Amino acid sequence: MLIKSSRTAVILLLLVSLIWGAEFTLIDMAIETIPTHTFNAIRFLLAGVSLIPLLWFNRAQLKEIRWLPLSGASALLGFLLFVSFYTQTEGMHYTSVSNAGFITGLAVPLVPLLGFLLFRTRASIAVWIGMIVATAGLYLLTVGDKLEFNQGDALVMVCAFGFAIHILLTGRFVGSLPVVPMSILQLLAVALYSTLAAILSPDPAFYRPGSTPLNWQDLAVNPIIISAVLIAGVFGTAYAYWAQSACQQRLEPHKVALIFATEPVFACITAWLVLNESLGTLGLIGAGMIIAAMLISELGDRNSKVKLEPLDQTAAVTPERL
Repeated sequence: MLIKSSRTAVILLLLVSLIWGAEFTLIDMAIETIPTHTFNAIRFLLAGVSLIPLLWFNRAQLKEIRWLPLSGASALLGFLLFVSFYTQTEGMHYTSVSNAGFITGLAVPLVPLLGFLLFRTRASIAVWIGMIVATAGLYLLTVGDKLEFNQGDALVMVCAFGFAIHILLTGRFVGSLPVVPMSILQLLAVALYSTLAAILSPDPAFYRPGSTPLNWQDLAVNPIIISAVLIAGVFGTAYAYWAQSACQQRLEPHKVALIFATEPVFACITAWLVLNESLGTLGLIGAGMIIAAMLISELGDRNSKVKLEPLDQTAAVTPERL
């Protein structure tokens, strides 16, 4: 499926942020019962398998696939997702949810910064202003006046770098590799990495912290686990990473990062609607700043001749160089 306009791409990615924000509480409840690696293995396996029917609509592409570059790109993208999801979850055992949310959100300014350092790409002044405004908004929305650094923050910072590099590399690969096969293979790669990590872990693959280990039959009838796996697997993973890959054929990486910065906004709205939690004045200001950052970047780019593009064509990374 080809995304025909940038407006459609923005809408599809906003829906991804909405899903991610809404599913956060459910996943947080699930990983209290099932280990992170086991949950991610099941989640990403389901996600990859659920996208396989899309191959039928793209079967003409299968005859022209260059399997070696596709496999290499998918394995690398999958590894970045595996590391990012693991370090974020592990970091949250030692740090606060607000710290984790803010530090993960640092992927927003990291995208244009790493894009320049790694690929010599440049962005317009409006983009940088948007990034600064979005980062400040993330701070107010997730942290407020309670920022205290601890050992878990370093792990979450690894997650932020992982997500930023994943966005950048996805933008490089989608121009020369088929979106659907790449989406499927990278999701299955995460499932494989997570399975190996669960096997190598000294902890049992199925357990309830603080009590005796549970077998897979016990968890298979747990409504929280079932709901989390289905929602996170099909919508928060399969749809999300297909949409990211497809939409990055139309949108520059920095715009994708800014759209994903709305995830905590949707998370707070969900908490307000479902849990009756109050956002507070600083939170409202922060949410408004994130939305304003998207508008600044979008409108500024329309009025500027400077677009994200390689400064040095020899620095571009292609699948053949992997």
